[in-house]
Amino acid sequence: MLLLLVQREATDLYATFFSSETSRTILRFYRPKKLAYGVSITCVSLGSLLSLASELRWYLRRYVQEAIVEIAPGEFCTLALAEEIYQRLEAHEEARDYRKRIYIREGSVARVAWPECDDDADGSEGADTVLDVWCSESEFCQD
Repeated sequence: MLLLLVQREATDLYATFFSSETSRTILRFYRPKKLAYGVSITCVSLGSLLSLASELRWYLRRYVQEAIVEIAPGEFCTLALAEEIYQRLEAHEEARDYRKRIYIREGSVARVAWPECDDDADGSEGADTVLDVWCSESEFCQD
């Protein structure tokens, strides 16, 4: 399990985490990795990942634009959908009805597209990273 935290524009999330004693304490058993667009944190299970996200809630609200969970290699979902899967409100295999595409350029989110809602041309020109992220019904086409 991997927690990907995409930082807000003009934010260095990695430096922010390590400049605060509170977040350093929360992350003391993890080895966060700095990415061009934020931070990735490896967790052993979905439960521990959700617990960590809960502890980092203040930082997520303030400094993070997108919190994404890699539930399988190359397969991403939103934190809200990961919580639904964990609570068994949604089966992992059935949670594939709604998705968004996140385009990241120069360290921040350049655009969020909803392929099922928009007439989405590829739009990846100039994007450094493109993530297809499954989301819950309540999040669908909300950005």
